[in-house]
Amino acid sequence: MPSAPPRALRFAALGDSLTEGVGDRVGEGWRGWAALLAAGLGDRSAPAEFRNFAVSGALTEDVADRQAPEALAFRPDIASVLVGVNDTLRRTFDIEELTRRLDSVFDRLTARGTVLLTACLPDPGTMLGLPLPLARPLARRQRAVNAVVHALSARYDAVHLHASDGAWVLDRSMWSADRLHPGERGHRMIALRFHELLGAYGLARGQAPGAEPTQPPPTRAASLLWLATAGTGWVARRCTDLLPQLTRLAGSEVRHWARGTSERLDRSAEHALSAALAAVSLEVPLVRMGE
Repeated sequence: MPSAPPRALRFAALGDSLTEGVGDRVGEGWRGWAALLAAGLGDRSAPAEFRNFAVSGALTEDVADRQAPEALAFRPDIASVLVGVNDTLRRTFDIEELTRRLDSVFDRLTARGTVLLTACLPDPGTMLGLPLPLARPLARRQRAVNAVVHALSARYDAVHLHASDGAWVLDRSMWSADRLHPGERGHRMIALRFHELLGAYGLARGQAPGAEPTQPPPTRAASLLWLATAGTGWVARRCTDLLPQLTRLAGSEVRHWARGTSERLDRSAEHALSAALAAVSLEVPLVRMGE
């Protein structure tokens, strides 16, 4: 009796503009790393079923309240959850609330046997090349988010990608004109690295995504035009409510630096992180915020 054909894997992608595909334009829309990865999860006899629930500008609250229920209804075998950068750009940033929401999302997905994909990400201040008084507060926030993602990834046995540092962050060929989103090469790198990690689980049955771009690169004029119009608007929409607070944070940064007490800001962030992890019954060594 012939064996039944392999069942198609279901892959759900949750998150923000990174997972939506911003920076990797194909035709009139975005493609992105998740779609590239999906193409390499199945084979010709059983191509993967892929749904992208990610929305540009999404916060962890959006993922927990809207995207996760929709993804759970899809009953995915694999689900990626990459979110948190937009939270760091909000006046309402709260590392404990973020931790509780991510813990809930990860728990709901893995409770039904879904393999979870996660990643730590670079901080927006570094990517935008902001002056240190502005960049350091954002860096502290993103380091805290990454520490939470690391800890929760270990708790839920996630397939975790370290994407917050390394040569690829400094390689301009990986990034789009806005300096916040990968270009096609960067999206391909993320897809390829996840494909390699999933191979160890036997969940990458198809051909790995190619590393080299297949779309013609945008001209410098086109990139500058996008940055001056849509790109600038993207940043402005996400930072509007943060700017007054960020100005105050930068002022505090300068005052502490002048007094030689910058360590106090680092310790305060570390204690907030410790309390956030304790709120979901996790105890891990504190991230050194000043490093």
